[in-house]
Amino acid sequence: MAIDHGFGQDRWEKRDGESPGVCSEIVTGPVCDWATDFSHMEPEWTADPYPIQDDLRQRCPIAHTDRFGGGWLPTRYEDVAAIAHDTERFSSRSIIMGNFRPPREIAPIGGSPPITSDPPFHHDARKLLLPGFTKAAAGKQEPATRALCHSLIDAFEGRDVVDAASDYAQHIPMRVIADMLGFPPQDGPQFREFVKSRLEGINLPQQERVTRMSALFRYLLAQVHDHLDNPRDDLTTFLINAELGGRKLQVSHIVGTMTLLLIAGIDTTWSAIGASLWHLARNLEDRRRLVAEPELLPTAVEEFLRAYAPVTMARLVRQDTHFGGVDMKADDWILLSFPAANRDPAQFDRADQVIIDRQINRHAAFGLGIHRCLGAHLGRMELRVALQAWLERIPDFSLDDPSAVTWSTGQVRGPRMLPLHIRRG
Repeated sequence: MAIDHGFGQDRWEKRDGESPGVCSEIVTGPVCDWATDFSHMEPEWTADPYPIQDDLRQRCPIAHTDRFGGGWLPTRYEDVAAIAHDTERFSSRSIIMGNFRPPREIAPIGGSPPITSDPPFHHDARKLLLPGFTKAAAGKQEPATRALCHSLIDAFEGRDVVDAASDYAQHIPMRVIADMLGFPPQDGPQFREFVKSRLEGINLPQQERVTRMSALFRYLLAQVHDHLDNPRDDLTTFLINAELGGRKLQVSHIVGTMTLLLIAGIDTTWSAIGASLWHLARNLEDRRRLVAEPELLPTAVEEFLRAYAPVTMARLVRQDTHFGGVDMKADDWILLSFPAANRDPAQFDRADQVIIDRQINRHAAFGLGIHRCLGAHLGRMELRVALQAWLERIPDFSLDDPSAVTWSTGQVRGPRMLPLHIRRG
């Protein structure tokens, strides 16, 4: 089985002294002008996308690029929200912007339902999964998650420097998702490679992408067969037994949904935990306040999600359309930057500041519209518990070497190397 779903003329006036973009022939490489030649795969974006987004919001709120076959980048909250809610003009059949567009025929189901599904199929595909991701269901995972966090911290004994990304943050969602799907916990390292191949290899030739992803599909098919032979109470068995419209799910639907839960469930939470620890390592006042006022942590978690929202989603234009002052062509990409929306000063007071006791915080970190993250309760629980356990056990920590911190490339942003100097409590 080989499935790959893809997890114009500039309309804006340039400022005096600017030159129009001349890099449209390439997919990666130096950006000439972010308004006319943006690329979310470049080092500047990976290192710090916020100044780029802030600049675009002021002078070119819907940027354009000829890379990836043509695409658009809205940076205002109102535009991101409008597109996210508009399923008539914008399709979710591919949510990862790259050099390959899946055929229109895969809609409305898509390769990883329900996130790649369009109405009307999306409604039933999402509804099918809702019981497994309620707040109560997430709460059942909390004791095991807390125990895991403490066991990971136990392993730091005798060390002054730890990599909070690879030694801590990444292990938490890997274990939680493995438990929910009924996968062997020792398979965690494979999950990390699956995530990297899916989200960071978007500019590889299509055949190479298929080859890399085939390892994931072989793994998931093996898990399906194992669950058929040995049914147990987990999400994989649930999907195997589930029905839509009185019929069992197709194998491609089961495997596609497992892909979504595995990759999205791991990378987003891993990134959010790491970014929050990175912030606290750099901001002594916030860290000390959360140690002294642990009851403030749920509010702080929402602010970390707003300020360091890890996820950007893509859409495809269904047919030629005019939106926000630009003419979009059928099959143009739209990169829905929820991080940019979350830092729009028209939507949030002091949007560029992290205010851990912010009271009004209707952020878009979990998305907007019908595709708002199914695992929001689970992600919040994991982030809260991970920070709670860390601050209880390691109240005093700082960046060991700021220059050694690295961030992931692509549509999910979070620390991949985060060396912290720790002083045990």
